[in-house]
Formats: sequence, structure tokens, C-alpha cells
Amino acid sequence: MTARTWAALDKAVLACGLAGVLVLACALTGDAAVARRAASDPEAVRLLRDAAEAARRVPYEGVQVVTTWNRRGGRPVTSRVDIAHTPGEGTYVGAGAGARAAYQSDAAAGHGPLTGFTAAMLELLTRNYAVVRADDSSVCGRAARVVEALRRDGTPAGRFWIDAETGLMLQRELLDGAGRTITATGFDQVRFTSGGRPAENTPARGTALGTAAASPTSNVSPWADRLDPAELGELRDRGWPLPSALPDLMLSDARRSTTRPTDGTVHLTFSDGLESVSVFVQRGSLDEERLTGWNRTVTKGDTVFRRQSLRHWAVWADDGYVYTVVADGPEGTAERAVDALPHGGGGFSTRLRRGLHRLASWGDPFG
Repeated sequence: MTARTWAALDKAVLACGLAGVLVLACALTGDAAVARRAASDPEAVRLLRDAAEAARRVPYEGVQVVTTWNRRGGRPVTSRVDIAHTPGEGTYVGAGAGARAAYQSDAAAGHGPLTGFTAAMLELLTRNYAVVRADDSSVCGRAARVVEALRRDGTPAGRFWIDAETGLMLQRELLDGAGRTITATGFDQVRFTSGGRPAENTPARGTALGTAAASPTSNVSPWADRLDPAELGELRDRGWPLPSALPDLMLSDARRSTTRPTDGTVHLTFSDGLESVSVFVQRGSLDEERLTGWNRTVTKGDTVFRRQSLRHWAVWADDGYVYTVVADGPEGTAERAVDALPHGGGGFSTRLRRGLHRLASWGDPFG
């Protein structure tokens, strides 16, 4: 794939994948989780709860930047996108002049804008981490309240900057055990607007937000078909390997492609409130010729193609299904997800037919 193709792919995931992907619907259980939730600071929890509301309530325009650091010595990878939100309508995400803007409706079930922090996400976060206040700071020249998510050992796993005036989340970071930033998502520039449609030129870069003036219905999410537990159960009974959890992550969202109804592509999202993994499952075989430039590895007898850009990608075929894993957290999280999914042909896959599976998204690396 060309560099331009990869940039477009990451922007697609950015607009409607992992950012929307982070939308959480399930809560963890267990004594340890409850104990950690009790240690959270009520003021910190309130700030995050208000940020979830502000993501839909506040009108804004700006440029958002996502940067991922590769701990194997590679250079950080960065993507910049124009973004504009109109309350009660939705969010436009574009890549500058001449680009077609992606649109995400505020009414889309289980989805929120890139800056969004949903109530369900907060519920999951507080069950896995202690949420506390940190020293105030600033982002884009704006005063910000800072919240940290602490691991059981007290080290910060995530950090959030929330605009002191509007309550909008300005930036968030995922940190490793040494306190180093793994992924950072936030505004490079932002302007709060009167709430109308995005202007023809953004204040941040002076470029059109793609087709921002187009009808919202022209950019409907390809993952609008949300699967409820009964529908998931039916698919599992028919042999689809659709897991209910991955190592340290719970299933938070399940959807079926509306743009590829014939192949029945399923998109599963797993998270702990900070880290997120998307798993896409599709019937069929893998066209390896379309994976030129990917790293070819072997996991439990299966050839797994891997690629790292803004996120960790892994693709393989097993027992009549093709799997794609996309992770925005540490590389180890992606590896554990890959290892937990079906490999090695019918034996392992058959045992999992009552509960596992996933593949390609709107950011399908083959599309």
C-alpha cells in the first residue's frame, strides 16, 4: 500500500473506527473493580461525566491530531484532521481541501465524536481504574482541568485535559507503565462557534471541510446495524466465532456492516475504558496479494500479516473466516488479542464457535 492509502485508512478509522469504536456499553463486575471505583475522586468523575455531555452540547471547529509512539525505536506517526461539531446534528471530520468529509450523527447509537467521552465509557473506566484530579494545565492556550486514571499500583494509565470553560475534552493520552505516552489525541487548534453548520473555511487551516455542506444522510455510518445479545447468540449458533471478551478487555459494542450485507462483516469492540481493540470478522478467504508491504509472521500455525501506522493492525484467515485486529493501545494489547482469537484450523475454531469472531471495517485495509 502507498503512504497515501495508509493515511486515508487511518483517517477513516479515526473518523468512524476507533474513536467511534471507543463507545462503550458494558460494565465489568468483580470485587477488585468495585474497590478501585470506590477510590475514585468524585470531582474527577464529575468532570469526565460533564465532558461526555459537552461532546454533544458544545459547538466547535478546529484541527485534531492523533500521534502514536512506537517503542521499538520507530518515529512517532501523526495524523491531522479538520473537525467541526454542530449540537443536535453531528460531527464532520475531513482531511482538508478537496477531501470528502466523514459525518457522524449525534443520534448514532453508541457513537460519539472524536472528543467524546460517553457515560458508558466512564462507567467502564471507573470500574477498572481509580479516577483522580491532577494539577490544572492548558491546551491550545485554554485553561484545562486535568484528570488521571490510575492503575492498581498507582501509576497513571491515562490522562484527560478538559476545557475549564466549556467542559469539552481537549486532549487525552494513553500511558505505559513507565509513564511514557503511547497515544495522544487532542486539539491542535480549536474555536467554539455559535452552533451553525461548519464554515466553508476552517479557522485552523483555512481549508474546506470536504463536503461539509452535504446532507448528513450522505455520510451514514457503515456500522449503523447494532447487534443485540440475541442477534449475537444467533450468529454464534450458526458457527460465527464471536468472543464475549479478550484478555483484560470486555466486549462493549457489536455491529454489522450495512455497506457489505452479502458478506456479513461483523465489528466487535473491546475495551477497559482506556485501551480499545476492534475485531472484524468476515466469511471467506484472505487475498494475500493485496497485503504487499505487510510484515508476514506466524502465530499458532496461521500466517498473520501485521502493520503498524497510527494503530496496530493484524490480519489472518482461519477455518473459513478472515480476522482483522486494530488496536490503539500498547503493542502487547494487540498481541494478546491476536493470540486469543482462533488459530490453527478446525480444532480450536470449532470449540470457539459458540463465542468468538471478527474482521474488516470501513477502514478495511483491502478496500
